[in-house]
Amino acid sequence: MNKLNLVLLIVILVLTNCFNLIHTEAKQYFISASGSDSNTGTISSPYLTITKAAGVASAGDTIYMRGGTYTLTAKITLSQSGTSTAKRNLWSYPGERALLDFSGESFGTVGINLTGSYWYIKGISVYGAGDNGLHITSNAAYNTIEFCEFYENRDSGLQIDGGANNNSIINCDSYYNADPSDYGDADGFAVKMAVGTGNYFYGCRSWNNCDDGWDGYLRGADDVYTTIENCWTWSNGYFKDGTDAGSNANGNGFKMGGSDDKTLMHNFTLKNCLAFNNKAKGFDQNNNKGNMTLYNCTSYNNVGYNFSITSSLNTNKTCTIVNCASLGTNVKNLGSFVVQYTNSWLTGFTTTSADFQSVLSTGAAGARQADGSLPIITFMHLVSGSDLIDAGTDVGIAYNGTKPDLGAWETGNYNVVITTSGNGFVSLNPSGGVYTAGTSVTVTATPLLGYNFINFSGDLSGSSTQQTISVNSNIAITASFTTSTTKVANINNANTFISCTPTVTDGFTKLTFSLNESETVDLAIYNSKGTLVWMQKGINTQKGVSNIVNIDLSSFNAGVYICKILSKKSLATCKLIKL
Repeated sequence: MNKLNLVLLIVILVLTNCFNLIHTEAKQYFISASGSDSNTGTISSPYLTITKAAGVASAGDTIYMRGGTYTLTAKITLSQSGTSTAKRNLWSYPGERALLDFSGESFGTVGINLTGSYWYIKGISVYGAGDNGLHITSNAAYNTIEFCEFYENRDSGLQIDGGANNNSIINCDSYYNADPSDYGDADGFAVKMAVGTGNYFYGCRSWNNCDDGWDGYLRGADDVYTTIENCWTWSNGYFKDGTDAGSNANGNGFKMGGSDDKTLMHNFTLKNCLAFNNKAKGFDQNNNKGNMTLYNCTSYNNVGYNFSITSSLNTNKTCTIVNCASLGTNVKNLGSFVVQYTNSWLTGFTTTSADFQSVLSTGAAGARQADGSLPIITFMHLVSGSDLIDAGTDVGIAYNGTKPDLGAWETGNYNVVITTSGNGFVSLNPSGGVYTAGTSVTVTATPLLGYNFINFSGDLSGSSTQQTISVNSNIAITASFTTSTTKVANINNANTFISCTPTVTDGFTKLTFSLNESETVDLAIYNSKGTLVWMQKGINTQKGVSNIVNIDLSSFNAGVYICKILSKKSLATCKLIKL
């Protein structure tokens, strides 16, 4: 038997049953605006379309979209589904942003039609669709849409209907959406018509949509639940240029329901939400007959009432408003059935602009933080000494001091601000970036494929990718990443030589080997579970001549792999480590 001299470790291969087991390992696929669907989908040979990548990928796989503009003229349908433990990921490549430009699409055609379940879509912009930018429908469930934006679409930026349920919309923006020619339907976020139950919004913004910021109008569904938390909406009912969108443009901030026959129930919960400068009302019942629960919400300077809930509810349904703050000419219009505690308009409080650090909305539409969290602003935050501080009722939301404050922001909260250097991203758990004193937050750095995490700096140090901090002040953290390498040590002797070079551009590793006689060999790579992940057959070698094979590692996860060189006469293995 010929001896092969491989990097790091040479062992005699003992065939065991573990190599006969079938395993599935998550893979990465890549899309580029300059790619081709006849490519292989690697980072160096990317596909062109989402449709192609989605058809190739399996549950648990990640599709990365490289930054740039993708010019599209037809609807994209995502009908495949993941599982609760293996979502289908469609992400912009970290540090880049993909823009899907549907402006050439015909009127009435949606941009992305999501009918599958367990998708995780992150960091993508959707522009100019002929109808909804993103339409989640056909009972689609348990999807997560994060850090995406939907703008200048010709109907609602994001709409959930058709029984779609238990979807999470996190840190997304929807703005400048308008539906010609009547301009009466385009909302920022629509959870309406035959929508399913359990849909959730967190950290989202909606502004200058010609109809409403959020719309919960029902037709074909009843007694469903929606929760909206830490979200802002303003200037709805107006076009992008600030002019009135017309008589059909409702212009409410949060429209909590309604139906044609005025009997249907949309059970709405809003926490720590903000509505201001809308053409009509800030928080509007419309004719919703379901539960409405508003905790620690702020409404300011809407043309209609800041809070408007006047129509009686169905049997066993209640409306509860607690710890809310209102400032402006039309503070509230509430029926006697509304249960109220410690709101700024109740006896014992005097609320003026002097209670707030600023009544100017500067920065509300500003850039989000690196992790997608809302920007840090002072607008409608309480000023020290306000009688609205420590004056609320405990509703189960974390607070500082002796009691909760009134309004959307708690004084004494602290911000955790993340920046990155190099290609990678940082997640916070719990998410949000704003915390009460003493909150424990887990900070996790995840390098992009082909990169390593170096360390944290600023108010956190160390090279461990996951660390826990206690938040007792404002914290600024920088996570640094650098290009990774794939390493194999070189061992030489008189008969053979095999080596791997460090990873080079686009994730390739060069394997160099020579034999002491000419023969044909196969080169195979297995993951740690024994699954074949790469193979090249029929490599013709010549005695004493260096043979070079370029291995594309771009789709490999970090970890340990077994590299085998096989022929009729030779059999040897080594470890290959992808960092």
